[in-house]
Amino acid sequence: MAGSERVAETPTASARSTAPEAVKILIAGGFGVGKTTMVGSVSEIAPLRTEEPLTAAGLDVDDLAGIEEKRATTVALDFGRITIGGDVVLYLFGTPGQQRFWFMWNDLAIGALGAVVLVDVRRPESSFAAIDFFERRGIPFVVAVNGFHGRHPYPAAEIREALALPEHVQVLLCDARERTSSRDVLIALIDQLIDAAAGAAAS
Repeated sequence: MAGSERVAETPTASARSTAPEAVKILIAGGFGVGKTTMVGSVSEIAPLRTEEPLTAAGLDVDDLAGIEEKRATTVALDFGRITIGGDVVLYLFGTPGQQRFWFMWNDLAIGALGAVVLVDVRRPESSFAAIDFFERRGIPFVVAVNGFHGRHPYPAAEIREALALPEHVQVLLCDARERTSSRDVLIALIDQLIDAAAGAAAS
């Protein structure tokens, strides 16, 4: 019918699909605490790894006490990605653990909104440097205690006391080998970042 043709509606901004929010997260901690394992367990893409075999040349500088079974080490970074809730994409950067590679941490931290500090209760001192790094730079973080072999011999309260962590730092028990466990740690961090942003906006 003349004059009755329907005009195609232009979709509103709210109706258009939007790109997911991209968030950079660091997975940090000492040598052999499970950073590469966590990135690999939770990443929805094949993770990028920069592992090299441990050799006799590193015996004098790589402390393998408690992790004698370790055969490789990250020499640059690990990289993975996970989408949470369909609208948040986390880009995960695992830091190298040995002290001789710490010079890369400053570059990896650029643009990071938060971090997960992995702790091995057999060697908690190996993660002190990571905790200090994020505290000094004001980068929010959670502490995730990696239960090797699925065991958690100490409750979170005791670990908080041993690491001298303030109350606002979350201490979470996890298994870096398990996708669901690693995902829950990341969700806890994201919730913390959202709450902090909302609090800042309200003040």
